[in-house]
Amino acid sequence: MKTYTIQEISVIIDGELVGNTNQNITGVEQLKNAKKDQITFIGSVKYNRYWEASQACAAIVNDTIKIEPGENRAFIKVKNADLAMAKLLSEFDPGPPQFDTDIHATAVVHESVTIGKGCKIGANCYVGPNVELADGVILYPNVNVFDDSTIGTQTIVWSGTVIRERTEIGAFCIFHTNVSIGADGFGYRPSEDGRGLVKIPQIGNVVIGNAVEIGANSCVDRGKFSSTIIGDGCKIDNLVQIGHNSILGRSCIMAGSSGLAGSVTLGDGVMIGGSASIKDHTTIHSGAVVGAGSGVMNDVEAGKTVLGYPACDSREMLKQWVALRKLAKN
Repeated sequence: MKTYTIQEISVIIDGELVGNTNQNITGVEQLKNAKKDQITFIGSVKYNRYWEASQACAAIVNDTIKIEPGENRAFIKVKNADLAMAKLLSEFDPGPPQFDTDIHATAVVHESVTIGKGCKIGANCYVGPNVELADGVILYPNVNVFDDSTIGTQTIVWSGTVIRERTEIGAFCIFHTNVSIGADGFGYRPSEDGRGLVKIPQIGNVVIGNAVEIGANSCVDRGKFSSTIIGDGCKIDNLVQIGHNSILGRSCIMAGSSGLAGSVTLGDGVMIGGSASIKDHTTIHSGAVVGAGSGVMNDVEAGKTVLGYPACDSREMLKQWVALRKLAKN
């Protein structure tokens, strides 16, 4: 078990120590659940009132905090408690599962596969013809990578993930459990006789940039033609749907259960709230924010925040909600 003194933690996160504690710190926990040998954090003044009742011996706090730590307790003041806590969590991280062998005996790896230095391929993986794995790629057990796909340096793919043929993946990506990359896009048209549906072939692929992280059970569909593209640094939550031929710029964020229909374009730094839905062939320009649960039917200007269903300017939507509440009271 890793343990640190409060002085050691202060050095790790480069903070200002206020007060002191002789308690060795064995872990990190949220404010209400922390034990006496754990450190917590206070990232907002609204949580100050919980400090006195907390058992934690120490807390990482924003440097604007006004309260005192108390006897045999300590604060480490920093500019941003959330970022400092993230740094400390990495120190307490016990590390990922370990591999006994580089390539498990039950893995099926085609003879044409190119495998870089330091790659790990777990039990029951399938790696198809002409796949290229760059240095340090990790495929945990039960991953499938189909023909002609490429995976960049030190990308990590967790169990149950399926990467379909011709997918191009950059370096330092993380795909969590049961991600689907490159499945057919959702394309159908009524048949000429009107008695059924005709499936439209989806012959494109998926291109994913560097440092992309995709949460468990999320889906990125291949293009009908050309590519579905996820830009560098995008972070995708669990249970997210990205439709065929959608294009995400750099460092976009999509929260859980949100979805893009086909041919949606996101600029750089777009943020999509949980359960938001974006209509097909819509463009959300750089820096725009879509509130949770919103339904976007039209293009969104750069830097604008939209909210509601159908989504409109957030300030206008809030006015509408206030008006409806007043109306309900009359």
